[in-house]
Amino acid sequence: MDINFFKKTRVLDGGMGQELLARGVEANGTLWSANALLQEKYHQLLLDTHLDFISSGAEIIVTTTFTTRRMRLRDNGVEGKFEYLNTKAGEIAKKAKDLNPHVLVAGGLPPQYLTYEADTRSDDEIRKNFYDQAKLLDPFIDFFYFDVLSSVREFRLAIEAIKSFNKLYLIGAHISEGIKLPSSENISEIITIIDHKHLLGIILSCVSPENYEQNLTELKNLGVPFGFKLNGFITTNPKKGYTDNFNKSKTGNPNEFLGHREDLTPKKMALIAKKFKDAGATILGGCCETRPEHIREMAKLR
Repeated sequence: MDINFFKKTRVLDGGMGQELLARGVEANGTLWSANALLQEKYHQLLLDTHLDFISSGAEIIVTTTFTTRRMRLRDNGVEGKFEYLNTKAGEIAKKAKDLNPHVLVAGGLPPQYLTYEADTRSDDEIRKNFYDQAKLLDPFIDFFYFDVLSSVREFRLAIEAIKSFNKLYLIGAHISEGIKLPSSENISEIITIIDHKHLLGIILSCVSPENYEQNLTELKNLGVPFGFKLNGFITTNPKKGYTDNFNKSKTGNPNEFLGHREDLTPKKMALIAKKFKDAGATILGGCCETRPEHIREMAKLR
């Protein structure tokens, strides 16, 4: 894979987890999208969802591994399925690529403990968690995608964890509000503090259009390809904390407490994406609540 791949406008997929729930997958505790892997009856639906994003214009699909991290599986009593679930996610994504050879598969490596919060565990534990998941995904993917991480330390440890696989990576940083990572660090520190040799680019992941715009200037000044995976949630910073709310969820669907925006229609989100593209963004995509129809409109911007 060419390290300059994202210097040209590219279109990512949308929010697989929320799309699967919208299509009828049961959440099953806080397993969220992982239940589509756990239950064989959903495997075809998962493949079809990948294919629908591709048909809508996505050039890159992300493995459905956001909730197949070891800690989330442990919390739901299915840690013994860790290898199976991550391998199956890779296999299904690779099958979608085999049917569409022009598409690339990104191996999604999510925060290894909590979501939208910096991981405070030891370096060794975090690094091992990243490595264990990356090792299972490696045979099926073209590059790694660090999906919605919240601190510079997590990015550093993730990069160290994948070093032996000799693959390029895309950074997906999260900012809930304002211009700081949940760790209170600046976006620029991800680039200046870490020695990058295999960096494809940096995007803000699972952020609102409004919050992305607040950080646009800093992203432009980093000197690397940049872009976004925009969400359609009302907030990613619930007052009582994402994890607490998710654990108390009645449905296992994050929009139960993060909310769903009705205003971000496919055409409106494409207009927003165009504004960011005109400002220099080359990596265009969606996150939670962003459906194939949204990606279809974004793909027209290529």
